[in-house]
Amino acid sequence: MAEQTTSSIVIDAAPADIMAVIGDFAAYPEWAKGVTKAEVTQDGDDGWAEQVFFALDVSPIKDEYTLAYEWDGYDEVTWTLVEGKMLRALDGAYVLEDRGDGSTSVTYRLALDVSIPLIGMLKRKGEKILIDTALKGLKKRVESLG
Repeated sequence: MAEQTTSSIVIDAAPADIMAVIGDFAAYPEWAKGVTKAEVTQDGDDGWAEQVFFALDVSPIKDEYTLAYEWDGYDEVTWTLVEGKMLRALDGAYVLEDRGDGSTSVTYRLALDVSIPLIGMLKRKGEKILIDTALKGLKKRVESLG
């Protein structure tokens, strides 16, 4: 896998509540900045989505792509790019760790590659912005539902 960017945040909720929001793809356009559409295209036997189509419009990336997901209970979800127009790779994960006090540490890992040339530093900055925006959006969404 390509070089990853990682960031973490603490959310005042149980892992199951956080994973429920992560797995509710239809609601992504309501809280995930830049996501204009998220549609499950293949359900898994365990009730979690296996493949999801996304439309994303967050400068400098505007793309439509499909991700394949693997779920490990309420501890971790990972994804890889199945196909995209501009994206060549989009591998990531949410790793949840119950802190035992009603809160959960959520770590987001992301490695992306685009078909247009980007300087490594600029690409990592883009990953960092995506991650931080996603984590803040996830925290706000989960805590507003709790």
